[in-house]
Amino acid sequence: MVRRIERKPWEDLDPMRDSTLGPYTPPIATVRPGEVVEIETWDAFGGVVVPGQTYAEAVARGIKLHVNPVTGPIEVEGAEPGDTLVVEILDIELPERGATAIIPGFGALEGWLRQLEPRTKFSRISGGKVVYVADGGEAVEIDVAPFIGTIGVSPESEAITTISPGPHGGNMDCPDVRPGNRLMLPVSRPGALFGLGDVHAVQGDGEICGTAVEVPAVVTLRFDILKGRRIGWPRVESEEEIMTVCSARPLEDAARLAYRELVDWMAADYGWNRMDAYMFLSLAARARIAQIVDPLYTVVAKLPKRYLERQA
Repeated sequence: MVRRIERKPWEDLDPMRDSTLGPYTPPIATVRPGEVVEIETWDAFGGVVVPGQTYAEAVARGIKLHVNPVTGPIEVEGAEPGDTLVVEILDIELPERGATAIIPGFGALEGWLRQLEPRTKFSRISGGKVVYVADGGEAVEIDVAPFIGTIGVSPESEAITTISPGPHGGNMDCPDVRPGNRLMLPVSRPGALFGLGDVHAVQGDGEICGTAVEVPAVVTLRFDILKGRRIGWPRVESEEEIMTVCSARPLEDAARLAYRELVDWMAADYGWNRMDAYMFLSLAARARIAQIVDPLYTVVAKLPKRYLERQA
């Protein structure tokens, strides 16, 4: 039977503990390498944006807001600094609806369009579709593509807000962190101290208004450890591609970091000369902007695996 790790009750959420990833919060559970677990998560609004209560109404009512809470820390037995934590994403169970909001002061086009007013829309999730209702009443269907928006491990010596991404993972909002793929994270603390939350039913590249279809969820994961294998930034592997996920400002620095990490991966695991890999990525790599709304922006650099096994 698969063990379930429950999310905290809403009234027990603490922004200093549950909206950070760091070494100062005691683990809520321990998992073993190879173990499969189900983990309950809150949405990015901390459960306060629901039908009948928009984000603006919650603020006006003085309701305590828990921004981007994660379930964790979860200790992984045997994980040590210098290892790589491997998180295989097996399944994401979605609810029947999700919320999207414009939050004044937040979002990629804040100040570019006009002063943005707070706004919330709820979308139905049914039959593998997200049903977005436009202002004119038209229902527009989008295929669901669930993924984990915030997922990471503890940094070495500081607690970092779950709003921000970095080498530890965090709020990458990377749609490739989805069922069927493996996420690799650099371990900086004993036990890794893993956490996750902020699941999205679907998201466009850039997440430009600052939110996607935000949902609570139940996520099924399998953990593993690559002992003594040090990586600099999060990596994702699918059946078809290898991907590096890096965050910085300005955006071009995030892209440079992601491509440099991809060069390092090709050299370390696939025997490519670094300059040869650099040249080849200029011909065959692809990139996506995961998000341009967080304190650091996130770029994903990708290379199809078919190019990695070269013929002599």
